[in-house]
Amino acid sequence: MTNLLLYQRIAHQLAEDIRRGVYRPGERVPSVRKMSVQLNVSHATVLQAYANLEDQGLIRARPQSGFYVHQTPALTAPTPDIARVEKPTLVTRSSIIHQVLREARREGVIPLGAAVPHVDYLPVRALHQQLAKVTRFQSAEVFAYMFSPGYEPLRRQVAIRMRDAGVVVSPSDIVITHGCVDALQMALRVLTKPGDLIAAESPTYYGLLQLADLLGLKVIEIPSDPATGISLEALQLAASQWPIKTLVLTARLSNPLGGCIPDMRQRQLLTLAETFNIQIIEDDIYGELMFEQGLSKALKANDRQDRVIYCSSFSKTLSPGVRIGWMIAGKHQEEIQRMQTFSTHSACSVTQMGVAAYLENGGYDRHLRYIRQEYRKNLSAFQLAVQRYFPEGTQMTRPIGGFILWVSLPVKVNTKELHAKALQQGISIAPGLIFSNTEQFNHCVRLNCALPWGRNVEQAVRTLGALAGQLCEQAQ
Repeated sequence: MTNLLLYQRIAHQLAEDIRRGVYRPGERVPSVRKMSVQLNVSHATVLQAYANLEDQGLIRARPQSGFYVHQTPALTAPTPDIARVEKPTLVTRSSIIHQVLREARREGVIPLGAAVPHVDYLPVRALHQQLAKVTRFQSAEVFAYMFSPGYEPLRRQVAIRMRDAGVVVSPSDIVITHGCVDALQMALRVLTKPGDLIAAESPTYYGLLQLADLLGLKVIEIPSDPATGISLEALQLAASQWPIKTLVLTARLSNPLGGCIPDMRQRQLLTLAETFNIQIIEDDIYGELMFEQGLSKALKANDRQDRVIYCSSFSKTLSPGVRIGWMIAGKHQEEIQRMQTFSTHSACSVTQMGVAAYLENGGYDRHLRYIRQEYRKNLSAFQLAVQRYFPEGTQMTRPIGGFILWVSLPVKVNTKELHAKALQQGISIAPGLIFSNTEQFNHCVRLNCALPWGRNVEQAVRTLGALAGQLCEQAQ
């Protein structure tokens, strides 16, 4: 909180007052003049704070009247329960995952399954302009090989961006990769060998389960809280029973729960990892989509023993198609670069140079502000629609960033069956069973909220709710 700018602190305090009911929906908040006098700050600072609250959807300006708390229906659906620990297992979900990914690209299907932003939320025109410039004016470099660790101007821009995550590194500490999954697989390859045991959050990103399968690794799933992330108590219990080699997690906006590990628990996690000699791979792909910047830092920011390999990419913010990710591997960097040099060399030259040019021109932060605001609105619309249309007993998460929503239906609803029925209606979803090797989440579903909210998307959510209701009735 102390690292926030003054207007952010004012906005945060007023947001807390609104959530506690000090100011109720429809009520007027203090005027700019009154707030300025109360806090002894400028009118401009208060206006900036109120603009921030408007971006969050918490207040609305009324011409000639002032600012009022936005009237929206309250979310009453509870959050999902935490999972339980089960013994290590091998991965068995590849066929259904391939099906979900194929469906997301089918014409005419509303893609609520794959976590891919709609093209309206990508800076396509700006990226096209930069790619056109570099191919025209830097053709000698663009059409040549790019070798590990990657394009230096891009690594410099990434190093600058890492300061927002609380991580201070130089360009030489960064390796550019073919997206985040490429970074994850190289990190796993340097830290493990076939037959080793790794730990992951539960539920977890299905791509990690597939990587573990390809590398011959066993996985133990550690329960995670929808708000605060991985359970340290469950991790400690598991580590005392099984020889966990590596832990893979997301400290900010985990996939699919959206949990964020508080700073204190991050430090406790690192202490626990030191006690049991567990290496950590941090997947921070959603980190830049936190709705309120400065409230949460990457786990790597607290790493004082070089225990964390950090991985991320621009797939969720700029474009999944440019395939630009990066990693901070610390003491493992030389081995990572050697591995990359003799496999993929580096990411594509033209996209590295185009993204670097885009970042240098300063449009990225403006783009992030826009999509954070849009995703916040979309998540709220999806949550209210789920609450309205889904069967009684439905639970859902309350993400504070990103664009994915985890929905837990009544246990008698099998979302694999719901997935098949929804596809017949032109709707793709990600059933809960692909996020675990266990059967704990067969009644859950992940929804992609990075779609412009409108009549067709609302109708898709309404149809999903009706289908889920039918499955509920049939199971009785």
